[in-house]
Amino acid sequence: MTVYIDPPTWPGHGRLWSHVISDVSFDELHSFAEGLGVPPRAFERDHYDLPSHRYEDAVRAGAVRIGSKELVRRLTEAGLRRPKGRPAAGS
Repeated sequence: MTVYIDPPTWPGHGRLWSHVISDVSFDELHSFAEGLGVPPRAFERDHYDLPSHRYEDAVRAGAVRIGSKELVRRLTEAGLRRPKGRPAAGS
């Protein structure tokens, strides 16, 4: 299982956030998030939002650190990217 995390540089709700993705499947991503104790409400279209204070927890659990541009590239190449305003495949 390989999941990826970008640096916590995304502002929102008074804190900084990272994105956690899988380049294999959403099942893999959901399994990782569940094991980390991330609530389902943190899932947004194709990634989980993770607050900066949980970044190291995700890395210790096996998430691979990559830059934000690389994260989007991997997600897109895997066919799992769901940009805002576009419905999910099969919707």
